[in-house]
Amino acid sequence: MLKHSLIFNRSDIQSLMSLTEHIEVVENAFRLYAKGEVLNPDLLHFDSGNGEFHIKAGGLKTPKIYFGLKSNGGFFQNKIKFGLPNIQGLILLHDGENGFPLAIFESGDITIKRTGAATAVAVKYLALEDADIITICGCGIQGQIQLESIMQVRNIKRVFAYDKNEEAMTNYVETMSNKLKIEVLPAQDLGEAILQSQICVCCTPSREAYIKKEYIHEGLFIAAVGADSPEKQELDPQLLADHKVVADILGQCVEVGEIHHAIHAGLINKEDIYSELGDIIIGKKKGRESHKEVIIYDATGTALQDVAAAAFIYEKAIKQNIGYPFQFPA
Repeated sequence: MLKHSLIFNRSDIQSLMSLTEHIEVVENAFRLYAKGEVLNPDLLHFDSGNGEFHIKAGGLKTPKIYFGLKSNGGFFQNKIKFGLPNIQGLILLHDGENGFPLAIFESGDITIKRTGAATAVAVKYLALEDADIITICGCGIQGQIQLESIMQVRNIKRVFAYDKNEEAMTNYVETMSNKLKIEVLPAQDLGEAILQSQICVCCTPSREAYIKKEYIHEGLFIAAVGADSPEKQELDPQLLADHKVVADILGQCVEVGEIHHAIHAGLINKEDIYSELGDIIIGKKKGRESHKEVIIYDATGTALQDVAAAAFIYEKAIKQNIGYPFQFPA
């Protein structure tokens, strides 16, 4: 066993784990969760002035036991006011058998990519197999990684990009069309864009529902990614009462996700949720059952995804002798 811990910066992390590997690792984390081979995840949320903090914890048995804790601050005026990332934080990885702190990771790259990877896994199991048109709501970094991740599992040919910020939308269209060599168009009319799409991804910090009932059509898959705190909301709660809903971690979604808002509005109960994604992955529940059904995936994010990525990076780094060693004073 190593007698020292390791520190990884963003460039280390990017060099050690590809987006494809993120998708594979995140899918396996959902699989382990569904099989009960985890240390159950938990979530704390704190408001702080102009921002918020999320503390997520959990562990995996892979068969080695890893425990991880992530603390992220979300301050969505950072870029404009301070030139800092809007989301910053750290992941701490422990040996789950003896408690030794194995490594500290800058959390940004892992958080961004594992979130996109989780959506790609949901698309793989829940979206139409021939889906090739997508609407992305939210033209920031997460909107970019969502599209790149989904393109790993579906042959996307046309993209509608929507953002309340016209400049962000214009930049997204130019950046992603050049990078991915596909048609990316600004969604000047969001409803019309969604009506043409088979997939809609919502990844904004909105605190007011903007996905409306009249935008919904047969076969649509919606990934609701943005509502990861109690105040955030992107979907009309009635949509969750009207259609099949799949949660990433149901216990979290009841507290902070779109499911939370629908329950609070008295439209559904926890028992009305069709399934967690992990149960569909292991075949315990069916995924898409018809070409016509509308499916909503409520994603609040889980420490299991962070731990899975961190453990993968750590094990690979040990083999390649990468990372900055440190020891706590005796």
